Amino acid sequence: MSLFIQPNWPAPNHVKAYTTLRECDSYLPFEGDTYVEESHKEKIKKNRTLLKNLLQFPEEPIWLQQTHSATVIKASPSHRQFNADASFADEKNQVCVVHTADCLPILLCDKKGTQVAAIHGGWRGLAKGIIQNTVQTLNVPSDELLVWLGPAICATHYEVGNEVRDIFIEKNAELAKAFSPSPQGRWLADLYAIARIQFQMLGVKNIFGGEFCTFEEEDLFFSYRREGKNIGRIATLIWIS
Repeated sequence: MSLFIQPNWPAPNHVKAYTTLRECDSYLPFEGDTYVEESHKEKIKKNRTLLKNLLQFPEEPIWLQQTHSATVIKASPSHRQFNADASFADEKNQVCVVHTADCLPILLCDKKGTQVAAIHGGWRGLAKGIIQNTVQTLNVPSDELLVWLGPAICATHYEVGNEVRDIFIEKNAELAKAFSPSPQGRWLADLYAIARIQFQMLGVKNIFGGEFCTFEEEDLFFSYRREGKNIGRIATLIWIS
């Protein structure tokens, strides 16, 4: 079985991008090292070393302490383990990375491949504006941006309450299209649709990916909703070589 997939998008060849599969368990429990048991830290270290050797990173990735925020930081060595949910790079060999297990990983680059970014798109971060903040940080004309939506839970298996739907609709009524009624009287939230609508509202039209479901494709991906919090994470990475 393959250990990673590559985005199907028209990025320049010098932009390197990957998402690991569950056979390449790159990050173990929960969102940040603060919450990881000592027994798991050695496994994380080992897995990250294997990942580095597999993908031949030019530098150590800028791992983040993800907190479902709208914070974007530059992928520089001094920012490792900062609290943020997106990072960007406009220099060679700085590896942006996010880790997920149902949330939506998003990669961006400009058509010339001079800027790249990785976003951790949980519903909270999407509601707070992580996409808008990242696009504004890159400061690239919207028609020059390329977006890839990585593996996330699909709407069929992502049930939320009225309070989640209301948060999005209060920000923009167009986002109501991303929610459909569930048999339990709640709502099925489509993270892919939310992201597409938010990018389109910013004038970004070159959007690719969005065809996976981490919950359904158990042989490929980890899923928080399927397996609970003490599971691995997939890593989604991008850099300019």
